[in-house]
Amino acid sequence: MTKKKIKVNEVLPDLSFMLDLLTEAEQDLLISHMSVQVYRKNEVLYEEGDIPTYMHCLIAGKVKVSKEGIGGRTQIIRMVRPVEFFGYRAGFSGQLYVNSASAFEQSVVVKIPVNTMVRLLKGNAQLGWFFIERLARNLGYADERMVSLTQKHIRGRLAESLLFLKQNYGLEEDGSTLSIYLSREDLASHSNMTTSNAIRTLSAFAQERIIAIDGRKIKIIDERRLEAISGGGK
Repeated sequence: MTKKKIKVNEVLPDLSFMLDLLTEAEQDLLISHMSVQVYRKNEVLYEEGDIPTYMHCLIAGKVKVSKEGIGGRTQIIRMVRPVEFFGYRAGFSGQLYVNSASAFEQSVVVKIPVNTMVRLLKGNAQLGWFFIERLARNLGYADERMVSLTQKHIRGRLAESLLFLKQNYGLEEDGSTLSIYLSREDLASHSNMTTSNAIRTLSAFAQERIIAIDGRKIKIIDERRLEAISGGGK
């Protein structure tokens, strides 16, 4: 799919929740430095070890943030949804990226120079609290994920991932099919399990009539059962 060039003023309505915190002069400064880039499916936005010169905001599409672990095994840390900022923790802390981000599908991303955002943060307390709140939420989510991925049984981890995908990306028009189509490898990575275990567990869920599978499409049939498995951890 070819990339469509998108102008900055086309995405400003999507960023109104942040722009409303700025003065007119601050808005002009931010807008004059931001850019919009369209990434193709699987295209890398940044890699572990890169210098964080930009922070990002996903406008449309889907982006996955992942980290390579022991033996080259990749772990999906989180899936970014519109309209969400990502890739800014390292920039604010003066560190290199400790993870990587890539487009799961064609995605529209706003890029803001870290130096520009830091300049605005130093003079605008409301903007500072805006990002403090998001960092705090991400930290809380990371704590919950750590416990889930290390203590839950594989059935509980997979059930949690399916519920997460429903909550964050919604359902198709039929009201039951997840609107994101993950490969078995990506679903396994998000659930901290091997691909073979993910395939077997999905098959078990299908046999138990909790879900239905059609290629990469997953239809949730019994959400309450899925929630019970996720909550019980097995």
